[in-house]
Parts: sequence; structure tokens; C-alpha cells
Amino acid sequence: MGNTRFSTFLILTLVAGLGNISVSLAQLDNRAFQYPLPLGPAYERQLRLDVQGFLFNKDNEYFNKIDPGLTYFGAQLAPRLVYFPSANLRLEAGVFLWKDYGTPRFQQVRPLFTLKYRQGYHNILFGNLEGHLNHGYIEPMFDFERVITNRLEEGVQYLYQAPRSRLDAWVNWQRQQYRFSNFQEEVAGGLSAEHALLADSAGWLLKLPFQFTATHRGGQLDTIDKPLQTLFNVATGVRVRRALAYHLVQAAHFDGYVTYFTDYSFTRVLPFARGTGLYLNAGLDTRLSNLQLAYWQGSGYISPIGGRLYQSVSVSVADPDYTEKQRQLLILRVLRDYRLPGNVILTTRFEPLYDLNNGLFDFSFALYLNFNQSFLLTTLKRED
Repeated sequence: MGNTRFSTFLILTLVAGLGNISVSLAQLDNRAFQYPLPLGPAYERQLRLDVQGFLFNKDNEYFNKIDPGLTYFGAQLAPRLVYFPSANLRLEAGVFLWKDYGTPRFQQVRPLFTLKYRQGYHNILFGNLEGHLNHGYIEPMFDFERVITNRLEEGVQYLYQAPRSRLDAWVNWQRQQYRFSNFQEEVAGGLSAEHALLADSAGWLLKLPFQFTATHRGGQLDTIDKPLQTLFNVATGVRVRRALAYHLVQAAHFDGYVTYFTDYSFTRVLPFARGTGLYLNAGLDTRLSNLQLAYWQGSGYISPIGGRLYQSVSVSVADPDYTEKQRQLLILRVLRDYRLPGNVILTTRFEPLYDLNNGLFDFSFALYLNFNQSFLLTTLKRED
């Protein structure tokens, strides 16, 4: 199946017949990194300047053969002009700048274009999507570090946002192919949905999530002899949260997911054709920090856009062909968001992990600064 046919099939599959489904924070509260694009009567005919800033320093002190250690250190800036022709339509254009420290050149300089339209609970976006961590995937399905390395997603997105339900269906056109290209086209897409079964005055919250991703490489215009590749990943489970009125502990929560991977390609080149995973998370939100203990057990699991640590194939330069069918990890997370003046959020994250199969202890530490501000330039008058 070519990429154009694949993306059309994916859009129709994700959007057709969907409804009454809720946003997921996945297993982590990543709201400091999420920037939903607002609409409404208060913005009608306004011209605004929106500025997003993101500074990051993440040090992965890993010494395993699946995901070797590395450091991210740099800054990203995304200023955009935004115009609201009506209460339910948003148009924006801007530029995305990404600069890694330690090099004189920009990593990326890319234009930004987005159209967002809302009708009731339904939203549709063309252009740059509300992507990366806004989708709400768990990390085995969608790598947290993509907020740094793959921040921009371009394509089409459908959002259903209701009081108890939310659904996010999206297609990200990652690489365009032309005649005589010496590379394949690449497209990714997915669906992240969640519905609240219980939300009562006693502080109990029970949600059922469903998550799906698909990636495809192919096309009919290239000059290389490389087989098409189509991979599917699915996850589902249960999320339970209880708000607490204690002075120190504010909430307790548990998330449990089962995941499934399958290689749907005509010609298989990966070492595993299918795989499974079990992902369990238990945590406490306290006044000092949020604590979480996670357990991962994977068997032949592969996810092209998922977290590297959870996979059974290596991304190591030194050991590119290394595989580990059975993976067992125990991860402790200590997280904290500090809200600073000027709409700035400082996030600290310390994540030690233990590889149960290999007896290895690794850890990562990260500091992030997120800035998101909108400035009103003018309100355009209506023409009589």
C-alpha cells in the first residue's frame, strides 16, 4: 500500500464513527508541556502574537545496550501571528527555531501554519498539529523525548472534547517523497481516547483509555529497492485516581496498560513480527513532589515512535543489531512543576531505573523551562 492510500485509509479509519471518548494525561502529568490552541467568542476578530519558549536539559546516564546515554541541552522558540476571523476559527502563521547548545548552527528553522475550526465538541486542525505530548500517550507508545526531538507534527487532526470524554485522531506526514527520490515517504498517525466511567464528589475518578499508533514507510516514486513497512501498536487498560484531603498527600493513582505490537508489512525485516507489553504505574501527588513507581515487562515489543527503553531492539551505535526479547524495568519517578512569574513553568524530573533482567542501574535527570504567552495586538473592526 502506498503512503497516499495509507494516510487516506488512516484518516477515514480514525475519524469515521467516533464520539464520546476523553483526553488522557497518559501515565504522567505533562500539562506543563502542552499548549492547546484556544478558540471562542472572546477572541473574535482579534490579532494576537503568541510566543512559546522551551528550554531543556535532559541527561540520560544510561549504560545498557538498548538505549545508550545521551544529553539534550538547548532551546526552542515559536512566535506566531494569530488571527480569529470568527469565534470558531483560528488562523496562525509563524516560525519555529531550535538551537542546541554546543553548536553554532540551528538544528531547525521551519515555518508554522495552522487552521483550527471548532463546532461544539468537534475540532479539526490542518497544518501544524496539537502534537507530541498533547496526544496523551503512555511512553511505550510515544516517546516523551519527542517533545524535544520531534516537536512539530504536520498534517490533519480531529479532536473531540466533551466533559467526560475526549478523543484525538491524527495523521502526521513526516516525509514527502517526489519523483526519483532516493528515500521513502514516511507517515505516522494514531488515536488516543479516554472516557470517564466514574467521577464523583468523593474524589474518585475511573477512566478507560484506548491508544493506537500506525507508522508506514513506502511510496511509488523513489529509486531505491526497499520494502514497504507498516507497523501497528495498541494499548488499553484502566486508570484510577483518588483525590485526598491530607496535608502532605493530595492524590493517589494507579494506571495499568497492556500493549500489543504487530508488523503488518508484506516483507518483514524486523527481528520480531509481534510483541506484547505490560505497563503498571502507581503514584502519589504530594505537596513536595509527585512520586511514581512504574513496572514494564515487554516481550518482542517494538514501537517506532515509542520510548526506546521499553523496546526489544537496540538504537545503540555500538550494538545496532542487539536484541533483547524479554525486557523488565522498574522505574522510579520524582517530578515537580514550579510556576514562576510571567507564565513560566520550571519542571524538574529525576528518574532512576533498574533493569531486572541484566541487573543494571541507570538514571536520568532533567530541567525544563516552558513559557507560553499570548499578546493582544489589535481587534479589527467589522466592515459595514
